[in-house]
Parts: sequence; structure tokens; C-alpha cells
Amino acid sequence: MPAAVQAQQMPEQPLSYGARPFYLIDKLPDGELKEKLSACMDQTPARTTFSIGHRGAPLQFPEHTVQSNLAAARQGAGILECDVAFTKDKELVCRHAQNDLHTTTNIVVTDLGEKCTTPFSPASDGGKATAECRTSDLTLAEFKTLTPKMDASDPSATTAEAFLGGVPSFRTTEYADGAELMTHKESIALFKSLGAKFTPELKDPAVEMPFDGFSMDDYAQKMIDEYKDAGIPASDVFAQSFNLDVIKYWIANEPEFGAQAVYLVEPDDSWDGADPSTWEHSPAEIAELGVNYLAPSLNMLVDLDDSGNIVASDYAKAAKDAGLKLISWSLERSGPLANGGGWYFNSVTDAINSDADYYVVLDVLAQDVGVVGVFSDWPATVTYYGNCFGL
Repeated sequence: MPAAVQAQQMPEQPLSYGARPFYLIDKLPDGELKEKLSACMDQTPARTTFSIGHRGAPLQFPEHTVQSNLAAARQGAGILECDVAFTKDKELVCRHAQNDLHTTTNIVVTDLGEKCTTPFSPASDGGKATAECRTSDLTLAEFKTLTPKMDASDPSATTAEAFLGGVPSFRTTEYADGAELMTHKESIALFKSLGAKFTPELKDPAVEMPFDGFSMDDYAQKMIDEYKDAGIPASDVFAQSFNLDVIKYWIANEPEFGAQAVYLVEPDDSWDGADPSTWEHSPAEIAELGVNYLAPSLNMLVDLDDSGNIVASDYAKAAKDAGLKLISWSLERSGPLANGGGWYFNSVTDAINSDADYYVVLDVLAQDVGVVGVFSDWPATVTYYGNCFGL
């Protein structure tokens, strides 16, 4: 177990917003939202489940590490996330994807790089550098020897060392030194010690299932069993998945955990927020399956009205009408918003002009959509808002 986890039998963590929420508030245009948020500048930071650490605080810390989650907890995130993948020996670890080790760790410059599904190959003759390294390529013991880093790669790299670069300019490598990987069990111990609740996400594997006799049901059950073995009450766990069959498995086989299972959804290429015929499952159909929590991406929950104002989408209204509790993802993932915000904001691009619009969109999500939680790559932004509005 990482030393930082072992040391986490600690007193309540001091909370701090840091500078970023105030930076964003200062950039807001004069108006009711700026006045409200400015009036809260002397408030005392408090932990809130409205603020969810997305992979910890990966805007500046390597994702799914002890240090990333310590940062998120110290920013007041009341719920912390472990994306759950499995190793060759079927142990559960925290990684955003089963096949991201080549971008989130130093594996390509270690001897373990030869075990990768696709070992590193340099860029040449106009082609990009390639690699694909999976948690299932390694045993747990091998996984734990890796060094985590900011999620990035350089496709123009001609050496494995150069391939480790490519970190976007709005992120930083300043806090990567000494970061520690976590198993799922270690994340449970850490998050419990920090006074946070849990939102593990069962990731769809990159390998064909069953994997060496390990089925999707086995995988889904093993994740829940690790909370039960640790004595964590189901009421503190919001298990997530994009896989509806997994959600249905939990509802049927672990009903206490299934009652808080979170069905994650995102738009496909045919998605049209104003045309229900393009929705793979309507919110009403999802609710009829016994799902209580729905987590759409930001761009599914907001839209523009005829005057160009950001408002709740028709999909958001349908989800509320179906009685679903809504969570959204992921704020602060897009970097500077002067370019319209990219994918997460593509339903409201014409209204996105500056970083201040993180708070404009968050305000619509909280007040008009009525979400109960928001994932963020920098939880302090959401914590400040939640504290100010009593969420």
C-alpha cells in the first residue's frame, strides 16, 4: 500500500479554495451571478457532495493517484472517483481506461514496455508514434512498479522518452514528481480516511470478455465486494458505468448498491438534443429499469434558447420529468474557453467566450437543470459554488 495511503489515518483535512474560483469570478461580466458569487468570498470552505473529484484533481495532478485525490479532498470534493480496471491477475486498479498506461505512466521507458499489447514504435515516414499498454498486460505487482504521469503523449516522438511528453499547455507537470498509483482497495481506504464518499466507475474492458474465465458479471461483483469487505455502507457508494447491462446487474444482484448506481451517458454522432428519436434510451425508459441516477455529459444537459442564452436542454427536462437524479461531467476539463469550449460545450458553443463561462454553465446546471452533483477536474470551482448556494 502506498506510504501516503498508510499515513492517511489523519485528522480532518484543511480545506482551501485556492485562487482559481476567485479568478473565474473576477472574469464574469457584471450581473446577478457575479454579485452572488462575489458576496460569498469570505465564506469558509466546506466539503460538499455537490463537488465530485473527476479522477481526483487532474487539471494539475496525475489522475487517479493518491496526490490527485488528496488535492481534490482538500478542495472540498465530497465524492471521489476511482475508474476501475483490472490487471492480468484480475486485481482491480484505478485507471481511466484499461488501455491507457502508455499515456498515464512511464511504462514505455521501462522493461515492462515489451509486455504491452502494442510496444512503443517511433514516428517515421510521416506516420505517428504508437503504443498501447493495458493493465491486463501486467500483474498487479508489475503495475505497482510504474510511475504515474500527466495523461499525455507526443505522437511525433522518435524515442520512448519523448513519447512521454505532449502535456497540454493549460496543465502542468509541476506536481507529478512522487505521485503514487492506487489499487481500488487502496482508493477505498484513502477516500474513507478523507471523509469522502465513493463513486467507482466500472470501465468497459479493452480485452474480449470473459478474460481468462473472468466475466463482466464477475468484474461488476468484485468491485462491489471490495466495498462490502471494507465495511463501506452502500449509501456511501455511487457505482457508475456506461454499460447499461452492468447497471442492471447491480440493481438485480446488489439492490442496496443498485439503488445508487449511476448510469453514464454521452451523445453519439446521431444525437440531437431536440429530437427524442435520436436518444438511444429516453429518460423515462431508463427510469423504468429501476435506475435512479443518470449522469449525462455537460453538452447533453444545456442548450441555447432563441435569444442565445444557455438554458436547460429538452433532454434535461425529460430526465427531471422522469424523476431521475442528475449528475454531470466534467467541468474544468476543457482548458481555456476562449475557443468555444470544445466537445463538452458543443451544444452551447456560440455562448462560450471566456473561462468565466465555467460558472455560467455551472449556474444553469445547478439552478435550471437541478443536478445533484458535478464532476470537475478542479473541484474547488464547484465546491465554492456549492458552498455559496448551500448545495
